[in-house]
Amino acid sequence: MTESYVNLGAVTAPSGVLVLGMAAWIDFWPKAGRALSERALEAAASGGGHLYEPAGGEPRPWSGEAIAVGAVANRPLPVRALTSPSPFDGEPSISILEVDLGLPWPEDRGVGPLVLGDLPVDRCGMVPGDAGVLDGFAGLDGESVDGLADVTYWGRYAEDVHAEFGGERVSQHPGGSGPRGWLDLPLAEAEAIAERLGTWLLEGPGKGLMIAVDAHTDFHRLNRASWSHPLLAGLAEVGGCPVLGIGWDPGDHSMRHRGERAYGQVYPATLESLAGESVLRWTIPPYSPHADDRSVS
Repeated sequence: MTESYVNLGAVTAPSGVLVLGMAAWIDFWPKAGRALSERALEAAASGGGHLYEPAGGEPRPWSGEAIAVGAVANRPLPVRALTSPSPFDGEPSISILEVDLGLPWPEDRGVGPLVLGDLPVDRCGMVPGDAGVLDGFAGLDGESVDGLADVTYWGRYAEDVHAEFGGERVSQHPGGSGPRGWLDLPLAEAEAIAERLGTWLLEGPGKGLMIAVDAHTDFHRLNRASWSHPLLAGLAEVGGCPVLGIGWDPGDHSMRHRGERAYGQVYPATLESLAGESVLRWTIPPYSPHADDRSVS
């Protein structure tokens, strides 16, 4: 398959600072003691940098990491990806992620590139967006931002549940069948439906059905926006700004990025000059079957 660039959409950075962060950890930063935007602003002011914990030490595996850079504040910032075949199913997967920053390349940086640090691929996805907006990001365990939720179910007894309770097919991946369920329900109604399904399961087969209630957090809205995209990329408005969510196929992640930082699976983020403009580039080399085949238990 020939590599090709794909346009993923455009984000904005009204604070003048763009962050590329690990999706499952966006709301982690306040718990670490300082707001993401505060740390990102400092990094951007010095030309860009790598954010991680513990600050001043070595990045800790299985914790939040991000790259922060300056960006123009008054126009959209296009995001695109170069793809290469996935080792899992041969479908296109991201090998280079680029964000146009809308700023001229500084002459004092020479020809570049400027290495900012490296990032692991978060199996829950990656998020490029405005540093200030992401301070209010509702993450995996956050509250519904609109009072709504989605209910889905799947498994051995899904057809029996459908006959009893209904529920439309929810296609979560291009070409995939997906689970059944109900979208955009008031949170209390969604929880009540899930409770009824759970009661049916306990009073009947006892097991063999999976039930999920996904509150409309920012994390879930980005995930849902990516369902129809071949690269699992989708835009959602967060704090009045478009933010991009980028997911990973679990099979592709397990073969290509497994172990993340703990197993050395980290990839360089750089500032580059492209036609005299500054670009943030995150490079994930195409999969090599001869790479270290260590696995994670």
